[in-house]
Amino acid sequence: MQENIIIAQPHTPSWQQQLSQAIRDPAALCQRLGLGDTWLPGARNGHQLFEICVPEPYLSRMTPGDPNDPLLRQVLPLNAEAQTPAGYVADPLAEADHQPAKGLIHKYAGRVLLIASPACAINCRYCFRRHFPYSDNSPSRAQWQETLDYLRADTTIHEVILSGGDPLAASDRQLTWLVEQLDNIPHLKRLRIHTRLPVVIPDRVDDTVLGWLGSTRLQKVVVLHVNHANEIDQAVVDACARLKQIGATLLNQSVLLRNVNDRVTTLAALSERLFEAGILPYYLHVLDPVQGAAHFDVPDEEARELVAELRNHLPGFLMPRLVREIPGEGSKTPL
Repeated sequence: MQENIIIAQPHTPSWQQQLSQAIRDPAALCQRLGLGDTWLPGARNGHQLFEICVPEPYLSRMTPGDPNDPLLRQVLPLNAEAQTPAGYVADPLAEADHQPAKGLIHKYAGRVLLIASPACAINCRYCFRRHFPYSDNSPSRAQWQETLDYLRADTTIHEVILSGGDPLAASDRQLTWLVEQLDNIPHLKRLRIHTRLPVVIPDRVDDTVLGWLGSTRLQKVVVLHVNHANEIDQAVVDACARLKQIGATLLNQSVLLRNVNDRVTTLAALSERLFEAGILPYYLHVLDPVQGAAHFDVPDEEARELVAELRNHLPGFLMPRLVREIPGEGSKTPL
């Protein structure tokens, strides 16, 4: 009699486990990618200024032994981060000037931004909030009431943006509660979520997320952050498909980064890959002048030339808008 053989399926860690197991040690990152000792001193020095965090799903898309891998360049600390050129500051967007309540940023007409989580799933070296005082902007549920009262009182606000950190790094319990509160404010129309988690840990887009996000009456916009086509593998494509199935509009914001995506062919491939994944290119930001990231800068004139040439390679609907965020202005400034 032939026996039925059951083959055990490999266990996939939860997104929380994947986040907790992220590489947070410069030596481990260099060893994992076979970089040798050359890059370790700079990685350790940069890590002291801004700790590394690289989850396995994102790490697995890098090419071992290649210090110029465009994904690695975004997360590998360097000695250059200790440089302090003029004009590069801790709060380049002057967000501290626009915080009427804890965890609330109100810079633009008709929309506000909520710091829904102080945590990120990955620490990008060029992040404009790498010095943000998250300890002062992590409201308890009781403290959120002040923000909710602010939203209820201002009927000109139609859109709420969940940001961070990364809002999807918060617990689903907290996010469910917060979105339910927003649902009950009649003049709100849209919920926008700015997140990198579906890219760096695609398993974050699970049934629970799809449940609370899919049940809101608000129009749903998920703005992802992808800088290079290599960041999008099949797992990311599948996560995006799940978001689209619940009616979310998917957009992408990129940052123009030296030695990452500062070539026309690279930017064209990014737009094509985004569209294949069901994501529309939205903004291409020039670098915010945050302290520690000057080595990523691409001058405005070079950026304009790149985008002008990019128009010769892409249809208009795949062209991201080249912008800079200038403190005090009422919107992003086209370049």
